[in-house]
Amino acid sequence: MTSASSPAPGIRRSSASELSSAAGNFMVRMSVIGCETDAALDRTRDRHGRTVHPGAAEAARAHRDEAAVEAYRAHLAPHAEALLDVARLVLDELPPARHLARWQAVLDGLAASAAEIRCALDRPAEPGSTDERVQHAALWPHLTAWADYGYIAGNLADQRDGGQHQKSPLTAEERQMWTDLAVAAQRRGELELTESWYAADGQPITLAYLVEVDESTVVALRGDPGVPGWQVIGHYAHEYEAGKDLPAPVPPGVLRPDLSRHNRPAPAPEMSLQDLLRDVVEGRSAGDASNALLGAVQRGYAAGPMVRLQELVETSGRFAGALETAQGQQIAARLLALGRQIEFLTREVQEAAEVLGATVAVLPPHRAPVLRVRLRPAVDTSPPVPPPVAGSPVRHR
Repeated sequence: MTSASSPAPGIRRSSASELSSAAGNFMVRMSVIGCETDAALDRTRDRHGRTVHPGAAEAARAHRDEAAVEAYRAHLAPHAEALLDVARLVLDELPPARHLARWQAVLDGLAASAAEIRCALDRPAEPGSTDERVQHAALWPHLTAWADYGYIAGNLADQRDGGQHQKSPLTAEERQMWTDLAVAAQRRGELELTESWYAADGQPITLAYLVEVDESTVVALRGDPGVPGWQVIGHYAHEYEAGKDLPAPVPPGVLRPDLSRHNRPAPAPEMSLQDLLRDVVEGRSAGDASNALLGAVQRGYAAGPMVRLQELVETSGRFAGALETAQGQQIAARLLALGRQIEFLTREVQEAAEVLGATVAVLPPHRAPVLRVRLRPAVDTSPPVPPPVAGSPVRHR
């Protein structure tokens, strides 16, 4: 195992923060590029999300690829290899935890992407040529790998100075005393949770306000506050003091490891609820209202709003369950039950829509429209004489 106190040749110990900042700056720049590209692509689609200007969309992506290459060249090209070396040194020294194997795989993937990008930057294609566009497009997946996951390498570099350890741990007696106080406060409803993160060893840490009479103390809990067994590992006058003493947070996980913020699939065409409601209001026949309802419950690629709502609720339920806390499991069960209710409601709406469409009826003619436009006098007519002011004599000719 490599010692963290023996940096690899050519790596300055004081450069760890610079390396982490380089990764952060690149991620920020890629976020800006992503927002600009999304806005440009939105202008190439109609209001339902269908691309109607493919040439402009292709140009927007080419501009995106070029800007991403320049951002990497400016922020990460001089630092990527050194950042990965520092990250590996720190990773070797971390206590055993479930996430370390995944982090190692991320660092290996970033190293492979950095090698591909370096090879292309060393042999660039002719500026403005088709070959350059092809080269930049081929680099896009490697650039987005750093944009999506470079924060893990940056966070490891930030921990080089021992940020994974608590600086002033409590004694066993102090931990027990403060834990008893916090448990009693939790039973009274006077333990207010404020922030949570994971330490490098994979254990959750939660900050809370412990209220006693008219005073409150910031306490740090280790473990799941929703089940017995958690402990108070520190007490502080304020959250800033707690942040200086407690183990630094490591990057949180993701719900699905195969997704990329910068490589989202093209949005599926969809009809908004406002459009469907307008179709009903402006409709004349039962078929118009029936089609709007069927659009709301349509399944598949261009799913309707009710189907999307069910997907949102059920995915949020899986997210709550993935938190792996007692309260998260309860919320997950609640959301999944709501998803089943939406599924039932969706089937009911579909059946009602089909019955409505089969009525073959139109609105009766007595529901005629009411003209809301105020008529104006013709241009060649004189305006009406205003009524006399009250109390003033009327003059007669």
